[in-house]
Amino acid sequence: MTAELKTIEIPVPDGTAEAYLAGPEDGSAPGVLFFMDAYGLRPQIADMLGRIAGWGYTVLAPNVFHRHGSVADLVDDRDHAMERVRALTPDHLAADAPSYLAALHERCADGGIGTTGYCMGARLAVRTATGHPDQVAAVGGFHGGGLATDDPDSPHLGIPQARAEFVFGHADHDRSMPPEAVGRLGDALSAAGLLFINDVYAGAPHGYTMNDTPAYHEESAERHYRVLEALLERTLG
Repeated sequence: MTAELKTIEIPVPDGTAEAYLAGPEDGSAPGVLFFMDAYGLRPQIADMLGRIAGWGYTVLAPNVFHRHGSVADLVDDRDHAMERVRALTPDHLAADAPSYLAALHERCADGGIGTTGYCMGARLAVRTATGHPDQVAAVGGFHGGGLATDDPDSPHLGIPQARAEFVFGHADHDRSMPPEAVGRLGDALSAAGLLFINDVYAGAPHGYTMNDTPAYHEESAERHYRVLEALLERTLG
């Protein structure tokens, strides 16, 4: 299978979202919806898509910050990344997710899809699975933050609606996902009767998968690829 990368445009309620797409063009491969980190679509994300597509999947990564500008507009603007993260509300994702899913389903094999998300993207992956349980069969979340908080719209509160298998690889000593939050997330998954892995990667800083940042931690990044590949094989393969 070819893992050639291209950029497509997806109609969304507020306009158009660009997206990276990798994988075969004949619709033969299972689909994976990839939610980027706060720094957006860029060469590192393209490389990650290519690697996942090389396992035999069609992978779509939307520009979830499309309300703030195009990929070209935002690619070099890391100073305002957290402003964009805070502005991306659960309602915005709820509005956009059906369009992302439809665009992926048009290009992948029939059946359930997987999602994987990084940093803030882990929250988006969870919300997509809990909001669309009939479509999402697998969720990977890596160095995610804010997954299980006291907020009334915390992502973990939707887990009883999910039908997916979940794999989480938390960063070590992550202020955005402290031990009590990791425990709360695990409790929610257990109570829902779902299959899951909820691990903390020792020595891994927040952002450990991203080799274009100082947080990159090769051992943990490679571990994430192994557990994600295994998750997708179990649920989609």
